[in-house]
Amino acid sequence: MITIFDKNFVPYISEAEIKKRIKEVAAQIVNDYKGLRPLFVAILNGSFMFAADLFKELDMEAEISFIKLASYKGTTSTGNVLTAIGLDADIHDRHVVIIEDIIDTGRTLNAFIPTLYHSQPKSVKLVALLHKPEAAIHPIKIDYLCFTIPNKFVVGYGLDFDGLGRNIKEIYQIVEQ
Repeated sequence: MITIFDKNFVPYISEAEIKKRIKEVAAQIVNDYKGLRPLFVAILNGSFMFAADLFKELDMEAEISFIKLASYKGTTSTGNVLTAIGLDADIHDRHVVIIEDIIDTGRTLNAFIPTLYHSQPKSVKLVALLHKPEAAIHPIKIDYLCFTIPNKFVVGYGLDFDGLGRNIKEIYQIVEQ
């Protein structure tokens, strides 16, 4: 068990499980995008570890860019999606794959994905490390998914609790008090 601020967390998904699943998902992506040179758009801050590990497993020509969107404060979504760093790559007529760490309410992607279509990409797909279907407010189509999890707060492997815990190599789940 680990403690961050006043919350306790227990091990949930091991580093080995994460790496194994990323390799499997990367193989699916490589198969689907052979010869197409997709542009991956990683949503910061949470997806940075997932994006790096996924990108290393892609045995193909691909590019990556980053955007910073946020809707969290503490352990809950604020409902307001803020753009802190905008997309700097030209996505017109490109195959775009969004890399997201966790999809729960769907608010962030529901606000972001329609803005991508203004630039007329050839296609937009989504790869996510984690999905909490029980928390969904906006249904989001996930094309590549590593893990489906219950609606409990998680930390580690890029995911944080008020800025802490991103550097933990595995994923921990909150202990309800």
